Formats: sequence, structure tokens, C-alpha cells
Amino acid sequence: MDPLGYGVATSSYQIEGAVDVDGRGPSIWDTFCAVPGTIADGTDGSVACDSYRRWDDDLSLLQELGVTAYRFSVAWPRIQPTGSGAVEPRGLDYYERMVDTLLDAGIRPFPTLYHWDLPQALEDAGGWPVRETALRFADYAAVVAERLGDRVRDWATMNEPWCSAFLGYAAGVHAPGRREPESAYAAAHHLLLGHALARDAIRTTHTGAQVGIVLNVTAVHAETDGDQAAAGFVDAVQNRLWLDPLVSGRYPQALSAVRALTADGVVQGGDLARISGALDWLGVNYYTPFRIGTDPDAARAVGQAADAYPYAPSFVFRPHAPRTEMGWEIDETGLTQTLLVAARLLPGVPLRVTENGAAFADAVVDEDGTVRDDDRVDYLQRHLAAVDLARAEGAPVVDYFAWSLMDNFEWAEGYRKTFGLVQVDPGTQDRRPKASFRWYAGRARS
Repeated sequence: MDPLGYGVATSSYQIEGAVDVDGRGPSIWDTFCAVPGTIADGTDGSVACDSYRRWDDDLSLLQELGVTAYRFSVAWPRIQPTGSGAVEPRGLDYYERMVDTLLDAGIRPFPTLYHWDLPQALEDAGGWPVRETALRFADYAAVVAERLGDRVRDWATMNEPWCSAFLGYAAGVHAPGRREPESAYAAAHHLLLGHALARDAIRTTHTGAQVGIVLNVTAVHAETDGDQAAAGFVDAVQNRLWLDPLVSGRYPQALSAVRALTADGVVQGGDLARISGALDWLGVNYYTPFRIGTDPDAARAVGQAADAYPYAPSFVFRPHAPRTEMGWEIDETGLTQTLLVAARLLPGVPLRVTENGAAFADAVVDEDGTVRDDDRVDYLQRHLAAVDLARAEGAPVVDYFAWSLMDNFEWAEGYRKTFGLVQVDPGTQDRRPKASFRWYAGRARS
């Protein structure tokens, strides 16, 4: 097996800022952040890390880090401000410059076409619960591939479509903030369909393109035998809703009562056949396993656990210690397990760990100004060992991307949670590499 490739990952809305520059249209996250109470610290991504203007600084960080690949996302509203029709050339020019400067630096560009920043005009027309959005996504993919495809081989269509569907349309804690269970399942189908259509569009434009999808699949454990039913349903929504159609062209039996997946007008003839096998590689975003417990006194509206899994039996998440600042259990064995399951379901399909990292307080600063984030170093070291174990057992993992290059806008948490290898001062935008940056550089160059 070839040596593991090392990279870092970011996303457009979390780092770019410049939301009203060079013709960019509004996204659902611009709209969502403007609603009082949606973001924990009352902030938004209008400035973020100002990477749109500071790309040269961030490229220098990547060179210093010594990674061989950089995963970034393309902001759909920069390319098509209303999600369809006219193309904004300045948006394409920006990403073309990124790709060219990465290649000149010996770093493989690894674009993701959708990391949650849907053009607001498409949401106004119904968003992902309507089929038209999947068709427009394929058009957008073709536009970007036409400009960049002669220099980009590896493409990701979607990032964590579970979050788009269920945090955005069921729990309402992410943009667009809707709480409509059936719409969430319809969105899930159209996200998968959009992926398949976009893959076809990219490969039609450039036959050598390798197109995958990035899923936040994970290990799901029942705390007791009595929790098996709830754990099975969570597994169906978190993992099998996405993997089953891609692997075998069907939705899991556990979701057979969901009207949006069985009613006329959502899943149309030929959709599942088109989705089946529609990937050249699979991306796995892994942060934590899920431990599922049930409690007869727990109301269904107990936070995100219930709302983000519509129609699940009542359950609660029961993460074990140690935990990150997000409250997520640290357990690298779940990454090994997830990769081995994916390898078994998709024999011969390359796997990539497209995100892996942890939020910690980053409170300790040495006399020389270095942020001493030893807990993050330990997290990365343990999870890279888990990747090595999966590879040793036959999982074809070809790349590992740490999340994230730098502290950024962490969605509904605002800037309160920091995942970066580089600290960013929100006032000055100064970048300061942490101890984890130095450690990861040593690993990437080894």
C-alpha cells in the first residue's frame, strides 16, 4: 500500500469572509446568522478568517506545514449568486488562482463543491427538499469542473449531507433553521441525487476525474441490550441512509415508514439506480462514536438528539469520558471500526479521512507565544494510529486530512470552539501556529 497522504481541511463559509465582495450572493448561512439567537456567541461568517483576502498568508502556512493536499470548499454563491443561471467570473477566478498557486507549491488541490452554503435564492424556492435544487447543483458542478477540471483530479461533491438534511431541516439548529421532519428526509434523497448528478457532470467534462462524497458516518453503540432498537434507528439515519443507496441502491428497511422516502414525487424511477455505485472514493469525517441510551422519562424534544433523528425511539447520547470542548467522546477505536466497515461495504473503493480533529480550550501559552495544545496533539496522534491500524487490516485509506488548518467560524457555536492547528486573532486576523501545527508538520514530512 502507498504511503498515507497528509492534508488539512477548511470550508468556505468558515474561513473566507468577504460575503459581499466580487459579486457573491447571499447564502442560507448569511440569512440564518442574522436571526437573533441562532449563533451561540451572536457572531457570523461575514469576516471569519478573512481568507478570501489573505489567501497568500494561508498558502504560506500550508507550505510551512508540509502537507501534500489541501481540502477546501467552493462557495456556490460566489459562482452563481442566485444558484442558477448567470456565472460570476470573479468567483471562478478566485478558485482558479487558489488551484494554480497550490499546484505551484506542490500541494494537491482537493475541492468540495458543497459545504452547506446554499444560495439563498434556491432555499427561497424550496431548498434541498425540492428536486430542482439537485438539478441546479449538477449545473453548478459542471461550471466549476469546466474551469478547473484540467488541473483538479480529486473532487468531493457534498460534505456531510446528514448535517444539511437533519440539522438544517429537522432540528433547525443549522441553516436554514427549519423543523420539518419529512422535509429532512426529502432533502436527504435530493442531496444523494445531487451528488450522483454532479458526479456525472464532472466526469462528462473530464473523464479522468475521481469524484467522491464525504459522509460523517460513525460507530454507533447501544449502552445496553434494551437500547438496541434506538441505536439501530440512529445507525439507519446516520450511516445506512447514505451508504445503503450508494452501495446497493436502496434505503434501509428501518426507514420504510418514512413517507418522504416512499411517496410519489420524491424518490422517482431511476433515482436509486443512478445513486448506486456513484462514487470513485469515499470520504469519512470522524470525530466521535455515538453511544445510545434510552430513558423512559426522556421527552422526545430533548435537544438535538431527538430532533435530528425524526421518528426515532426516545433516546439520549451518553458519551464517555474523556471528552472534547464540544462534549464529544474521544475514542479512536471508532475510527478504525468505521473505516473497516466502509472497506467491507465498498470493496476496492479508496477511502479518505477527510476530517478529523478536536476542539479544546487552548488556554496554555508558552513564554515564546506558542499555544501549547498538548491535548490536540494527543488526539491527532491516537487517531492517526487508528488509521494506521485500519490500513494494516486492509482498509484502503489513501489520505488523512486534519480538521482544521485554523480556528474558524464553527457554525452554530460561532467562534467559541477552536479546532485549528493555527490560532487566529479575531480582531487582527493574525495567524499563530500552535504546538499541534509543529507536531503535524513533523508527521506530514516523515
